[in-house]
Amino acid sequence: MTQTLLSLGHGYSAQALAKRLLPQGWTILGTTRDPEKAGKLREQGIEPVLWERAQVEAALERASQLLISAGPDAEGDPSLRLCGDAVARRAPALDWAGYLSTTGVYGDQDGGWVDEETPLTPGTARGRARAEAEAAWQAIPDLPLHLFRLAGIYGPGRGPFAKVRRGTARRIVKPGQVFSRIHVDDIAQVLEASIAHPAPGTAYNLCDDDPAPPQDVLLHAAELLGVAPPPVEDFDTAEMSPMARSFYAENKRVSNRRIKEALGVELLYPDYRAGLQALLDEEGPA
Repeated sequence: MTQTLLSLGHGYSAQALAKRLLPQGWTILGTTRDPEKAGKLREQGIEPVLWERAQVEAALERASQLLISAGPDAEGDPSLRLCGDAVARRAPALDWAGYLSTTGVYGDQDGGWVDEETPLTPGTARGRARAEAEAAWQAIPDLPLHLFRLAGIYGPGRGPFAKVRRGTARRIVKPGQVFSRIHVDDIAQVLEASIAHPAPGTAYNLCDDDPAPPQDVLLHAAELLGVAPPPVEDFDTAEMSPMARSFYAENKRVSNRRIKEALGVELLYPDYRAGLQALLDEEGPA
């Protein structure tokens, strides 16, 4: 039986998952708001679905699995607005549904550890919007929903090397601050493992084994490139946009034990050193 995944908001993480599923014979339906991008999706083996109610509802009727990765906007969750009622009607027929959320739902923990049982105390507008979206998807009866709380995502085209090469990277130091992160290929393998072993109602933290200060990541990137590291700037006096500064408002270490114990996942890139080396090997030194 052909497996068909509908990807609502077919972005960076969903594309990585598609690369794993397509060789196995899956049909992937990916949404796009831009008709001109339909051709590019077809080149990738994805069946394009325009972001309009009729097309998405028709795609839902074909789907055996559903991935929601379109993030909230100022008005809430865009997928729920477009087709929430259609998802509710289709829910009993789906084998699996996944919602890509963020570890930001846990809020600031002053550097402490969180796991999936930690109460949600989001401290930013982005985190609150994600927590509200999680709850809204969870409220759909019979939807076999899985929550994936993602740490900072990096991977091909989203690594630090370009900024380090250009000399625009900034090593901003806030004492005690750490961030968790996850390579996009590890996101994809966790999603694939969950699809193969559904456990509706389960939340999973997606991050690597090594929460680390952001300045350490940039320093390592510079060392790998053999260039001078970006200068150190003090967080308190650094010129930063409100958005950039807000990322430093939360400090926590995220446990990934559940994806290992429940899904048997062995991370491809257990820390940023392994991930950055792989990116450099792929991109080349230039």
